Amino acid sequence: MRVIYSFNRRDFSSLHSKFIAKDRNHAGIILAQQQRYSVGEKMRGIVNLMAAKSAEEMINNLEYLGAYIRAE
Repeated sequence: MRVIYSFNRRDFSSLHSKFIAKDRNHAGIILAQQQRYSVGEKMRGIVNLMAAKSAEEMINNLEYLGAYIRAE
């Protein structure tokens, strides 16, 4: 299983809620605003998130990349 990274925040946050409500599992979801951050900022956010959370901690978890872009 692999974590999903998407700019489609509305649909994937809805899917996350539906999976959790039906007691189904997913590997994790990372959501970001496409036009808000540069490619470098997005990459920094992904690296920070990878340092903060293991693959096991991402299971059934939804994370917003913006929180990790600002984290230093």
